[in-house]
Amino acid sequence: MRDRTILAITGTDRLGFLQGLVTNDVEKAKDGIIYAALLTPQGKFIADFFIIGEADRLLIDVAADVADDLLRRLTMYRLRSDVQIDKTDLHVVQTADKGLPDPRHPELGFRHYSTDANAVAPLAQWDALRVAHLVPETGIELTPDSYILEAGFERLHGVDFKKGCYVGQEIVARMKHKTQLKKGLARVDITGAAKAGDAIKAGEKPVGTLHTVAGQQGIAYLRFDRATGPMQAGDAVLTLAD
Repeated sequence: MRDRTILAITGTDRLGFLQGLVTNDVEKAKDGIIYAALLTPQGKFIADFFIIGEADRLLIDVAADVADDLLRRLTMYRLRSDVQIDKTDLHVVQTADKGLPDPRHPELGFRHYSTDANAVAPLAQWDALRVAHLVPETGIELTPDSYILEAGFERLHGVDFKKGCYVGQEIVARMKHKTQLKKGLARVDITGAAKAGDAIKAGEKPVGTLHTVAGQQGIAYLRFDRATGPMQAGDAVLTLAD
């Protein structure tokens, strides 16, 4: 698992403040954990993170390399709300049996929060688990051009369609109810040698890009109407795993 930063949001308006910004229902994080994202007004991805509810604060568990940008954007939205946002000295470890259950998929284990980075043993073979359960990661499958429904956020319990307005909500709702996804992430079987970043083709037609590779499977971003048979990436043949 890549380095993470844990932010703390305090103040009497913390719940309503975050509720109006993120894709999931923050009320569900009380004494627990949810997965969510912050989007642009055009519905494009900015950051994904976990929200953990505690008695007097909300924690945000986010990839370290986007934490400063997320902190800046949240501060920009704060305006006159009674909200304070600060970095903490907490660390997170993905474990097999200790902590809060990863809300994206039961096989992803638990997230253990502590000031001691070595408090528990980390879950092994993280990329293989991500590939097996089609879980995207910031900076790899999740980029500023991403739409969260194409990235599988509904399946990963990262979006709530009943919570009301949030930044980018109209675009997400339109993609959910008025269109059929033509592109998105998919798991592929790989026969031969291929690596992350390889372009995927079907004959001479571009189909997409291969991202994370673990063994003979990978996560790819595909144009679905062209991914109906064998595809090529590098020296490998790819087929849809599902």
